Amino acid sequence: MGDGRSGGGGANRPAWLQQYDLVGKIGEGTYGLVFLARTSHRKCCIAIKKFKQSKEGDGVSPTAIREIMLLRETCHENVVKLVNVHINHVDMSLYLAFDYAEYDLYEIIRHHREKLSHSINQYTVKSLLWQLLNGLNYLHSNWIIHRDLKPSNILVMGDGEEHGVVKIADFGLARIYQAPLKPLYENGVVVTIWYRAPELLLGAKHYTSAVDMWAVGCIFAELLTLKPLFQGVEAKATPNPFQLDQLDKIFKVLGHPTPEKWPTLVNLPYWQNDQQHIQGHKYDSHGLHNFVTVPQKSPAYDLLSKMLEYDPRKRITAAQALEHEYFRMDPLPGRNALVPSQPGEKIVNYPARPVDTTADFEGTVAVQPSQPVSSGNAASGNIAAASVAPSRSMPRSMHVVGMQRMPNAGISGPSAAAETKRSKYGNAESWLSSTEEALLRKPNGGHTCLFEIA
Repeated sequence: MGDGRSGGGGANRPAWLQQYDLVGKIGEGTYGLVFLARTSHRKCCIAIKKFKQSKEGDGVSPTAIREIMLLRETCHENVVKLVNVHINHVDMSLYLAFDYAEYDLYEIIRHHREKLSHSINQYTVKSLLWQLLNGLNYLHSNWIIHRDLKPSNILVMGDGEEHGVVKIADFGLARIYQAPLKPLYENGVVVTIWYRAPELLLGAKHYTSAVDMWAVGCIFAELLTLKPLFQGVEAKATPNPFQLDQLDKIFKVLGHPTPEKWPTLVNLPYWQNDQQHIQGHKYDSHGLHNFVTVPQKSPAYDLLSKMLEYDPRKRITAAQALEHEYFRMDPLPGRNALVPSQPGEKIVNYPARPVDTTADFEGTVAVQPSQPVSSGNAASGNIAAASVAPSRSMPRSMHVVGMQRMPNAGISGPSAAAETKRSKYGNAESWLSSTEEALLRKPNGGHTCLFEIA
């Protein structure tokens, strides 16, 4: 990229952009594009998230600034690491650079379903879930709610010292939710529909980190069965969160919710307003155990059912889930989720996330064909799998009882965390405003590195 051939622009590129050699596009979402690049000096892979250009006069996207704010405050092994942030004042585009993860749960699940036709081994499922919960517990302990957990947002590191380590990614919908709690429904629809908690679907004006735990339950079930548990069809035309087909899919598996089991159900707007479809249609529960591949009396089933509890106040928390019996049984979860759990077990060579090499940062088209890319030392033409060498060591078990958690930067608990953030920023909105104002004071044509962590 520094020579101007990959991505166009060459010497006209800002200095910060010339330090990266572009490989291609690895994702596209509501708020922007994600690219894979290699750093010129470290020769390591970096994921660069480019936010879509703001509308004329709108400045930098508040969503982007909120993501920066939250990621600057987080430091945990199971949360994606923000490396650099850059802004291009010509078109007000913003670039976030992250450590690159070769895999995500979506591709891992799909590989088992479509290529291998067999389930993910118990050790890998348990290790992936334990690390996801560990990262989520850190976020919730610091009053951060993610609000968009799904398999494609759960990354897994490839070659290197962090091989097999889970990273929670994509904080575009995340926010701080400490008291005084404003109604979160003002933020609009959150969470991809298949992983959206029932209280969100029924129009809850206040919700908590329990919506993340429902999503984790859906992910857990998908790791076990290799298919989404509640695969509803989204009605795109409606601006409200009510999705009848998704609720129908949930009720068919878990049975019809009742005020006896979920006392606050009667207060939810769409439960009250749609008596014909929601209250009037009674469902005979086939039982969750008929849809997952674990025995009904097993610890795995018990944990899953507690994650998919209708009443968010009764739903298990991330901290409680980490102490569940499921994680105390063999095989114990390990830091490297992608190695065999015992000698002689077959190694699975997962494919790296696909990379479209026909796109570049400016939206022009390069000549290279689309292909998967690995950051490892795989031979040219065979780099799709980011191969796992057979000589990898056996997993190091995580000692669940008494295991040292990542420190919360000297914060003693959720209340202290909330107070620290309030005293530092006042509130998120004022921080966003002051930050954006500072960005816009730069002269036109400037390209600024807002900060560099690495």
